Amino acid sequence: MKKHWFKKSMVTSMVGALVLSGALAGCSKGSSEGKTTLTVWGMGEEAKSLPKIAEEFEKENPKIDVKVQALPWDQAHDKLLTAVASKKGPDVLQMGTTWIPEFASAGALKDLTPHVKDYPELDPKNFFEGSVETTKYEDKMVGVPWYVDTRVLYYRTDLLEEAGYKEAPKTWDELKDAADKLADRGEGKYGISIDAKEQSLSFMFARQNGAELLGENNDPKFNEPKFVEAVDYLNSFYESGAAPKEELGMDIIQGFRGDGILPMFISGPWMIKLINDQAPDLKGKWSTAVLPTKENNISALGGSNLSVFEHTKHEKEALKFAAFMSKPETQLKWMEMTNSLPAAQKSWEDESLTGNEYYKAFGEQMENSQPMPVIKQWEEIAQTYLKSFEKIYRGGADVQKEMDAFDKKSEEILKK
Repeated sequence: MKKHWFKKSMVTSMVGALVLSGALAGCSKGSSEGKTTLTVWGMGEEAKSLPKIAEEFEKENPKIDVKVQALPWDQAHDKLLTAVASKKGPDVLQMGTTWIPEFASAGALKDLTPHVKDYPELDPKNFFEGSVETTKYEDKMVGVPWYVDTRVLYYRTDLLEEAGYKEAPKTWDELKDAADKLADRGEGKYGISIDAKEQSLSFMFARQNGAELLGENNDPKFNEPKFVEAVDYLNSFYESGAAPKEELGMDIIQGFRGDGILPMFISGPWMIKLINDQAPDLKGKWSTAVLPTKENNISALGGSNLSVFEHTKHEKEALKFAAFMSKPETQLKWMEMTNSLPAAQKSWEDESLTGNEYYKAFGEQMENSQPMPVIKQWEEIAQTYLKSFEKIYRGGADVQKEMDAFDKKSEEILKK
């Protein structure tokens, strides 16, 4: 796929340079001319739009100047480590959901729990349960959900109807059946794109099958029957020819349009704009739907949070900014600017979302979405899984034996 699932939280971006030169080393400058200067670190493409919405905050708070520094995702991690070591950094910072455990354990993120009474916009009950999970570390709330993304099924309505499906597949069996029928259209055509490089895909399907990923003591459960069955199910799409094993030399939109070489795929909300912009000829021929169900239809949840730096000298102003960004109306404006989906549940009552046929499925799926385990070792475990899965779908390795080996490796990783 053109864009992998956790792109907004982890993928490298080429955005660089300081948005405002006053930020320089990115540290809080303190007060000047009777105003407090608040430094905010944002990451990736969306940080380009932060100064615009910060202007709205400044209008409401004329004694606070907000200086935004945009960091490329591939440099942000090292810069954060430097800030933690020196105890000199921003006042507010964007946190990819998978970074929370590492920086919270280093004592870099302020516990927001005691401040909810003064800033009710930060109250966890305002947000989707899954997104709140990503803000927790031990018994602390070290961030507030900012924007979210989850995964749904994109499908060609015209081609599915020709295959006998007037609606999107609703179960695992229907998804496989529809994909096989679409692949039967002829040589060079497939039923679905299964992105083998997407590290969350199999874990998401395993949860749909009722599998636990980790036990109570974070012991791996990757070789147990329900997990193995889910991997077997995904591999069946490659085995039957419903999904291509090799790169086709085209991006997902090229595969989706025209004859629909790839008429179904699973991805996030960013694809809506890309399809509308790049394939306007598909208008009326595609849609989105919640994921098909086995025991449940749990999807993966990603996005970004906002945290307050533990060593900020402007705690009150930082909390005020975080609260402003958490308001439903602010998050709707942010969506208009960046296409990022709001984390505040109240935002989803707005007609701009309820009346949009494509976003509606995301709102429904958010009710049943979970983040990957919020532990420091998860990234290494996920990368290790991809190597095992490649041996299965490409090399024909025995699923149970490969999952036994993966489970053992994961146990070693978790002991680090």
